[in-house]
Amino acid sequence: MTLAQATASPVPEATPSPERPAPVPWRPVSLIAASMTVCLLALATRHGYHVDELYTRAASHHLAWGYIDQPPLVALVARVETAVFGDTLFGFRVVPALLASLAVLLAPLIARELGGGSRAQILAALMAFASGLVMYTGHIMGTNNWDELSWLTVSWLLIRMARTRDTRLWWAVGVVVGVGLTAKYLLVLLLLCLGAGLLLSGPRQVFRTWRFPAAVGVAVVVSSPVLLWQITHGMPQLEMSAALSKALEGLARSTFLPMQLLLIGLFLSPVWIAGLVALLRRPEWRAYRFVGWAYLLMVVVLLAIGGQGAYTTSLQYVLLAAGAVVVDRWARSTVRLGVIGGLTGLNAASCAVLLLPTLPIHVYATNPVLSEMAIVQFDQAGWPELTRQVSAVHRSLPPDEQARTVVYGNHYGQAGAIDRWGPEYGLPKAYSGHNSYADFGVPGEDKTTVITIGVDPEHFGRLFTSCEKRGAYESDLPVSDDGQEFMVCRGPLKPWPQLWEELRWIGFQCPYTAEAITANSAKGCE
Repeated sequence: MTLAQATASPVPEATPSPERPAPVPWRPVSLIAASMTVCLLALATRHGYHVDELYTRAASHHLAWGYIDQPPLVALVARVETAVFGDTLFGFRVVPALLASLAVLLAPLIARELGGGSRAQILAALMAFASGLVMYTGHIMGTNNWDELSWLTVSWLLIRMARTRDTRLWWAVGVVVGVGLTAKYLLVLLLLCLGAGLLLSGPRQVFRTWRFPAAVGVAVVVSSPVLLWQITHGMPQLEMSAALSKALEGLARSTFLPMQLLLIGLFLSPVWIAGLVALLRRPEWRAYRFVGWAYLLMVVVLLAIGGQGAYTTSLQYVLLAAGAVVVDRWARSTVRLGVIGGLTGLNAASCAVLLLPTLPIHVYATNPVLSEMAIVQFDQAGWPELTRQVSAVHRSLPPDEQARTVVYGNHYGQAGAIDRWGPEYGLPKAYSGHNSYADFGVPGEDKTTVITIGVDPEHFGRLFTSCEKRGAYESDLPVSDDGQEFMVCRGPLKPWPQLWEELRWIGFQCPYTAEAITANSAKGCE
C-alpha cells in the first residue's frame, strides 16, 4: 500500500468511535514529553538571552494590563519565574520548557481522537518531539509559548467535540481562549479559520447549543482586562499589526510557501501533508475535515494580507498528528518503519541545530550555511559585549557628566541589554521609545546627556543641542546590531516628556530585515 492510498482508504481500526477510542499509552508518551523538557533545560543557558526575552524581562518589572505589542501574561509569568528561580537565564526558561512537554502530549491526544492506536500515538509524540515548533517555542520565553499551547488545545477540544458531539466542551474552549488572549491576540485568527471550517464542512450542529454563546461570554470575561486595556489605550495592537505587516511586506509573501515546508521541519513535511490530504479525503474523517479547511483558509488569508508564514505552524502541528495516524497504517513493514524513524531523526537533528543552541556560537558564525539559516542563534548573542562597549563610551565622559547621563537604545533589545548587564559595568538606566519600552520610564530633567545606540543622527540632531559620534558596535558574530553607531548627545531642546513624544515609535525592531529598516528609517533604523 502506498502512502497516497493510506491517506484516502478507510481504516477500520481508525474509525472514530465516541464510546471507545484507543487508550493513551501514557508511560511512553510521558517519557517522550519529559525528555523534551530535559533537553531544553540542558541547553537553556547556552548562548544567551534572545532579543525578545530582554524585552520581556524589562516588561516583567513594569507589570500592566497590557502592552503595545502583547498582552500581559508573559510578563507576569516572567516576574514569577524571576521571583522563584532568581534573575537567571535558566530560571527564565523553565516555564517554556515545561509548556513544550504539554505540547508534545497534545500530539498523541489529537491522534487518539482521530482513531489512532497506541503505536500511532507514540509516533505522534516522537514527531512532535522532533518538530521545529516545539523546539523553538520551548527554548525561548515569549508569547509564542502560550500561543502555541492555546492553539493546540483549542484544536484538540474541537476535534474531540466533533467526535463525541459533547457540547459541554465549549466551556473548556471558552476558558482556553480567554487565557490564550491574555498571551497573544493571534488566537483570533485560528478561531476565525476553525469556525469557518466548521461552517463550511461541519459538523455545524456543535454551534446549535446555548453553550456556544456561553463559551464566547466566558472567553470575553476571562480576557476582559486585556480587551479593556486595548480599548482604553486606542487599540495600539492594530497599529502594531499594521507596522509589522508593512515592515515585512514582500518578504512574507516571497518566503511564505518555502516556510510551510520548513516550519515543522523539512523531513516531516510529507507526514503533515499526508495528514492534510487524509482529513480532506477520508470518509471516516469527514467530521474532522474542518481542520484541513481551516489550514487552507488560513493560508489564503495570510497570503492576501501579507501575513507571516509562521502563523500556520500550530495548525501544521495538528496536521502532523493526523499524519502520524496515516503513517502508522502505511508503515507496516520493518523497512517502512525504518524510513519513518529515519525521517523523524533527521528532522529532530536539523531542527535542533537550526533552532536550539546545540553548537558553539562560533560554528554558526563561520559556517556559510548556518550563518544564513540559524538567525535565531545570533539573536541570542552579543548583548553583553554591546553593553561593555557602551560602558567604554560612558567611562570616557567626565565624572560629573556621567551622573547626568542616561543610555538610549533605538529598539527594546538594546535597552533591555543595558538594563540586564549595565549595573555590572556601572551604567545608568536605559531607555527606549520602542513599543511599550517607551512607557517603562522617561529620563529625569537632571539628565542632560544621552548615549545613544543605533539612532538616526539627523533625527536626534534636531532634538539636542549637539550630538557627536563615538564609534560603533563591533562584533565578531553576524548579529543584527553589528555596526550600530554610538553617539553622545547633549542639551535636550525640550523637556523630556515633550521630547519623548517624538521618540516613541511602534513597530518591528530593526535592523532585522531591509524592509523593517526602510519602514522605520525616520526613527533611527539605518
